[in-house]
Amino acid sequence: MKWIIKQQHEGMLLRDYIRQVQGVSRRILKAIKFEGGLILVNNVEQSVRYVLKEGDEVEITLPIEKKGNFMVPGEVPLSIIYEDKDIIVLDKQAGVAVLPSYQYPTGTIANGLLAHYEQQNSASTVHIVTRLDKDTSGLMLVAKHRYSHSVLSTSQQAGELKRKYQAIIAGALSKTSGTIDAPIGRKEDSIIEREIREDGKRAITHYHVECNLTDCSFVTVHLETGRTHQIRVHFSSIGHPLYGDSLYGGDVSVIQRQALHCYALTFPHPITKQTLCFSVDLPFDMVNALRKLKTSL
Repeated sequence: MKWIIKQQHEGMLLRDYIRQVQGVSRRILKAIKFEGGLILVNNVEQSVRYVLKEGDEVEITLPIEKKGNFMVPGEVPLSIIYEDKDIIVLDKQAGVAVLPSYQYPTGTIANGLLAHYEQQNSASTVHIVTRLDKDTSGLMLVAKHRYSHSVLSTSQQAGELKRKYQAIIAGALSKTSGTIDAPIGRKEDSIIEREIREDGKRAITHYHVECNLTDCSFVTVHLETGRTHQIRVHFSSIGHPLYGDSLYGGDVSVIQRQALHCYALTFPHPITKQTLCFSVDLPFDMVNALRKLKTSL
């Protein structure tokens, strides 16, 4: 990354400029110092205590990152919506895990990304910014290096990164729009399942009903918080589980995975700061489920 120092930043310490103005985390600065990175001012290596002058060219080179034990390239089809040197936006299919685990050591989005990077002769490793459950489809944001990941994580915490979902839920909702505000925590007898519990973390889900049928509702959803299984747990807790979501009491007769799709994604680019907006269509299995539900009434 390169930056030209403006007049308002003259006199700042290099360290303060990099951290406060450009959003480079303390962890990244430490990695640059101890893991083989580089900080140059006007093509000369400098201490972070260097005092900046207007017109200085600051350049940082990140160290090569180590990959985890499960992080190996694999031929996994990726539907790439957008890509540049800093980020990738994917349209993930349902049924594909995002990260390798003992249960899914290969065939994940991460394995596919590493193969993609290998084809590009890139040293990038995997930095997932917006993760989706294995059986949730739709848009995902991936950072191609730790700096863009750090900046995007800050944007996410500030509420600047926005995701919208579509879901098919059981029963007709009485209100056309509403908010579910209920804390979510891990269920005591499960390492996977979540539930509403007083000692959980606050979770806020906003929804709008796009279509109300007798036995189901097609809703759009956006989140203020990002808890594990948040949409699934919240709708189940009010008696309207997602179709296909067997873990939380959903009907699996018309679709065999939770009927949940991330259809819209908006965020500021980590480097250019330009606002980027993406959207994708509802996948066929959810369209088909809606058709079946309509004709069964």
